[in-house]
Amino acid sequence: MKYMLLMQFSAAGADFPAIHTWTPEEISAHIGFMGEVNAKLVADGELVDAQGLAGPAQAKIVRAGAGGTPVVTEGPFAETKEFLAGYWIVDVESPERAVALAAWISTAPGPGGEPLNMPVEVHPVMSAPPQDV
Repeated sequence: MKYMLLMQFSAAGADFPAIHTWTPEEISAHIGFMGEVNAKLVADGELVDAQGLAGPAQAKIVRAGAGGTPVVTEGPFAETKEFLAGYWIVDVESPERAVALAAWISTAPGPGGEPLNMPVEVHPVMSAPPQDV
């Protein structure tokens, strides 16, 4: 069963300062933890893909305009209080395992080494429809 684990950041709900204010040691610990998560998922044969994402100032929202021409809205989005910080696609034995991994990822260290407890959404990855449909 494949699941996408989405690490969300919410400025409104964060109990910690923005990452640009962290010490280099705190940033290194955070990135090191993410490396440990990925290494364990690889060792357990559960990692399909994982990526950290750039901040919302570098994001674009695209909609189809007249004739399918792209209409692009670029950041920064002043009204944005939440954004996707990164994701994992895992292939695990059960929904409970996906939830357990999300909880572990949520413990990533922040300032002072304290767990951030950032929300991680767990989404089943849908299978393709049968070929004979």
